[in-house]
Amino acid sequence: MPTPPAVLRADELNEFLHSAFPGAPRDYGVQRVTEEGVRLRMPVGQGNVRPGGTVSGPTMMSLADAAAWMATLSRVGIVPLAVTSTLTINFLAKPDLVDLFADASLLRLGARSSLIEVRITSGVDGPLVAHATVGYSIPR
Repeated sequence: MPTPPAVLRADELNEFLHSAFPGAPRDYGVQRVTEEGVRLRMPVGQGNVRPGGTVSGPTMMSLADAAAWMATLSRVGIVPLAVTSTLTINFLAKPDLVDLFADASLLRLGARSSLIEVRITSGVDGPLVAHATVGYSIPR
C-alpha cells in the first residue's frame, strides 16, 4: 500500500515538536520528510551516555517514538493528541558516541491508527543500532 503524500514540511514539524514541550526542549529534530515518512537527527551528548560508554536505551526509545510521531503527523497534520499505543524496540549493536539518525517509514496509516517502522543508525551512514515498530492512536 503506497504511503499517502506528506501534508507538512520538516520546518513545520520541528516548530510543532519544539513548541509541544516548552518546559523540556527536545535535542532531536526532523531533518527531512521522505516518501515513506521522516528522518530525524539527534546529537549525542553526555546526557545520553550510560555506563559502559554507549548511548542509553531510553535515549533511543525516545528518538524512535518521536520519529514515529513525526512520520504520522507528516501525513495527517498537527494532531496533538495522537499518542503512542505500542512501542517494541530491539537494540542490535552498541552505538558510537556520535549523532543518531532515525528513519521512520509508515507501514500502515488508517483513520484511527498508524504503524511505523523506525531504523536507528549511529552516524549518517553508520551501522543499524536499533529497530523499532511503533503504533500510534489518532483521535477523531
